[in-house]
Amino acid sequence: MSVAPEMTVQAVAELSRRVIANVEQAIVGKRKQLVLSMVAWLSGGHVLLEDVPGVAKTMLARALARSLGCRFKRVQCTPDLLPSDVTGTSIFNQKTSDFEFRPGPIFSQILLADEINRATPRTQAALLEAMAEGRVTVDGTTHTLRKPFLVVATQNPIDHEGTFPLPEAQLDRFMMRFSLGYPSAEEELRMLEMLQFRHPVEGLKAVATADEMVAAQQAIRQVHVDEKIRQYVLQIVHDSRQHSDLALGGSPRATIALFRCAQAMAAIRGRAFVEPDDVKRIVAPVMTHRVIVRPESRLRKVTPEKIVSEILSEIAVPTIAAP
Repeated sequence: MSVAPEMTVQAVAELSRRVIANVEQAIVGKRKQLVLSMVAWLSGGHVLLEDVPGVAKTMLARALARSLGCRFKRVQCTPDLLPSDVTGTSIFNQKTSDFEFRPGPIFSQILLADEINRATPRTQAALLEAMAEGRVTVDGTTHTLRKPFLVVATQNPIDHEGTFPLPEAQLDRFMMRFSLGYPSAEEELRMLEMLQFRHPVEGLKAVATADEMVAAQQAIRQVHVDEKIRQYVLQIVHDSRQHSDLALGGSPRATIALFRCAQAMAAIRGRAFVEPDDVKRIVAPVMTHRVIVRPESRLRKVTPEKIVSEILSEIAVPTIAAP
């Protein structure tokens, strides 16, 4: 892979604009979710899409891959899926009288793990090292995955038969969790017009390169975060650990995720510094899957979304000046 060129914050904003506009040629009315996807990818994180079937979860991953010319692979998770089906395995080659490694679908740049909660915990765990460290160890040999690496996992929230709920450690590996939701009547009508002759995702062309995305991931780390914003992020996570309705609050990984995603959101909006609004925009998708509501609170219809919103409303929003 060639060395990624240096990139400015303005270039990151322009890259994001091009990619989002390109994806919107295939996916209608999901600007907010596309921005969140770009934030997660720029932050070096992964996305969990929890939604009903047929709302373009797979198309989102494919469209992102096509927009950057990245290698895309899809894994349909089922209870009989083995870890080696994801990571790859060593096969004996009779011609060379030696074992050779056959890489699995995880050796891609965008991996779609469809219905991840249908895979067994052992197979779910096979994704952990790759998601956290960008590498895979098979038969004692460590293989580094090609950057930029993004896992987009999906799960159906209404079908619980034959599923294995993701444990907290696995959920915490996802930078964000959000839903796409149903389109409006107007958006669905436009979708039918676009689909009349062929699926629009097939016609998408690359509008950027993988190297540019890697450079953008490095560039967002230069976005300035004021000390008051750091304290704001820290207080949000710490208040979740002390909330009476939560059995488990945000981890230090949640703090890091909020910090990094706020930098990415600021860069996407063309700023070299983080504002409180950048944090507010990403708190829900970053935090709600990392907290566990107490059973007695669930009986009172308390949800993670309500708790996170309540925590935000009780914290004073810092006032900062542009650096």
